[in-house]
Amino acid sequence: MTFLTVLSLFLAALVLLFFGGFALTSLREREPRAALVASLFTLLTTAIFLLAAFSSPLLQIWILGLSAAILILFILTFLLPFGRVDHKLEQTSTPIDERRVVFSRNELQPGSQAYTDYYQQNPQDLPKDDLWRANPGLLSPYADFAEPYSFAAATASFDLLKLLAKAADGPVASKKQALAPAAASAYIKSLAKYYGALEVGICPLNPNYVYTHHGRGPDPYGQPIDLNHHYAIAMTFEMKADMIASNPRPPGIMETGHEYLESARTALQLAAAIRNLGYPAQAHFEGNYQVIAPPIACDAGLGELGRMSLLMTPRLGPRVRLAVVTTDLPLQPDQPTLDSSVIDFCRICKKCARTCPSQAISFEDRQVSNGALRWRINPEACYTYWTQTGTDCGRCMSVCPYAHADSVYHHIIRWGIRKSGFFRRAALLMDDLFYGKNPLPHPAPAWTKPGSKKT
Repeated sequence: MTFLTVLSLFLAALVLLFFGGFALTSLREREPRAALVASLFTLLTTAIFLLAAFSSPLLQIWILGLSAAILILFILTFLLPFGRVDHKLEQTSTPIDERRVVFSRNELQPGSQAYTDYYQQNPQDLPKDDLWRANPGLLSPYADFAEPYSFAAATASFDLLKLLAKAADGPVASKKQALAPAAASAYIKSLAKYYGALEVGICPLNPNYVYTHHGRGPDPYGQPIDLNHHYAIAMTFEMKADMIASNPRPPGIMETGHEYLESARTALQLAAAIRNLGYPAQAHFEGNYQVIAPPIACDAGLGELGRMSLLMTPRLGPRVRLAVVTTDLPLQPDQPTLDSSVIDFCRICKKCARTCPSQAISFEDRQVSNGALRWRINPEACYTYWTQTGTDCGRCMSVCPYAHADSVYHHIIRWGIRKSGFFRRAALLMDDLFYGKNPLPHPAPAWTKPGSKKT
């Protein structure tokens, strides 16, 4: 048996193991299209190398030579200067009033003094807000995608979040433990992960990311927010891939409520633990944010703000929820990631914009908004769709190429995306080929369906 024959057989086995493994992984991830495409590629490529193994030496040289040339060309593309983006930490210049946020405006009751005052000061918002008030509403039994079991589970999570809001702050122990910033930071990060966080980052608290006035939560509407903590601890919590894959169907909002509740539980425990060490600390979570979480997470080195205005993390893309703890415990801040590869990929991808049912995501490049260069969505269009369907949609999150399941194959792709602009463009083409340019929502996990035999 010649060297070329052995090499051909080795390459056939390598392709079969790697791409065949990807096909099997795609089946486990409930991605039938990716599994089919990977299987066809595996069969075709394996057949070519097997043909080379049992062909004449001349054909072996042609097949293996062409394969080597393709491999070398692919490696050389990593050196090409594609997708270079000048990127710096983008921070807003003016703090925001929480009363302007769509979630706060939705809670305004027609006829109330708060309702009258708000729309007298912001008359341009009334026509837009009336559109969603004419719809059934989020988690309404009359919404387009209403489903009693998922909606009951999601409502349970959001109801409990409201009860937990009053525990966001509390008394501080009189005895202050002496902790060096580096040691305190290492301990706090480990403790947050022990409580349930996926990733944790620390940054100085930018005052411009503190809301100026309360718009929702247990504190009086319109009351000025007085939060002077020096540090912010940002945490991410993974959204389960099989649940959000069905977005905008109800299992997605069930998972949203669940992870918001998990993030609140972790933030509350962490803040309480810090207060027990003798330092002020406050938890910020869904329904009780006094700070704007995504840019704080960017400052803390957890990711970048992508086209859909959500935090894009290196490991899971936007498939996370956020919580923040602010404190005066002396900590050692992390450095922002400043990952220009994310900005470049979001610039060329646009899959979230194409699939957005409400067309709330821009196809344009980043624009300066409140002093920062970033993408902005149309929050009114987005929320109006939510109130029509009864769910929090999440199509942008589920179709994002960064949000695929956390497997070794997707880690390899993410590594390539970080390293090469050419690879980013090739990865986008491959994502369209394997998963579709406009992928359809997945069926809901069987256990979420009443009467399913699977548990």
